[in-house]
Amino acid sequence: MVKPLETFLVEMDEVTWAVCTSATDYPENWFIEPHSHAKHQLIYAVEGVMVVHSGLHQWTVPPSRGIWMPSGHVHSIRCVGALKMRSVFVRPDQFPQLPDETRAVSISALLSELIKTSVNIAVPVDEDSREARIMRLIVDELTLLPTLPLHLPQPADQRIQAICSALQQDPGDGSTLSDWSDRLDLDAKTIQRLFHKETGMTFGQWRQQARLLLALERIAVGEKIIDVAGALGYDSPSAFTTMFKKQFGTTPSHFFK
Repeated sequence: MVKPLETFLVEMDEVTWAVCTSATDYPENWFIEPHSHAKHQLIYAVEGVMVVHSGLHQWTVPPSRGIWMPSGHVHSIRCVGALKMRSVFVRPDQFPQLPDETRAVSISALLSELIKTSVNIAVPVDEDSREARIMRLIVDELTLLPTLPLHLPQPADQRIQAICSALQQDPGDGSTLSDWSDRLDLDAKTIQRLFHKETGMTFGQWRQQARLLLALERIAVGEKIIDVAGALGYDSPSAFTTMFKKQFGTTPSHFFK
């Protein structure tokens, strides 16, 4: 059942415990409006895909992965398919060793089971109880979260924004830098310089990352790899699989296992 966001945030603000967890399920295409929390938050997608925006940044988070959202960072979430979200909230003043940058992260099997168990724990708990030890172990695991390459920086420059928006709407667009130079009446070298300045990537790297993150969304909702590869502009499914493995370290089929 979906809990209204306003009610959920009020409840979170009222919780004064150093660590607490929650479980919320959202329907397909649900959008969580921009908001922030006074606590750090680990947002864990047990099922479904999240597309998370925060400032000039975007992350695509597939099932069994998560995103670390530091306190005070305004963010929104788009649910691709039905989403089973599990969250861990941690008071930053109690755990200053935790990261202060947003990042997509891998969730270990241990942390996954700890989170699933903890959502049924009612606070307050006795300090020497099993429940308290579970919560402390969750914090220990939060300090070890491996970062995943699921980030797509968004440019502030309106000219580069126009290119990025077009590529996300039509990821199969194979237009070259020269083509964009003609459309925007902007030197190709200037476009490449602006891409690097705004995103830290070349034009080709950004387009490749955008395509692969869109592929995660499509495969997660059941599209066939051959169809995804064609829609995203790859010459063949094998070419797509090769690029996917180069970026994520495994094939698309194994990634979702």
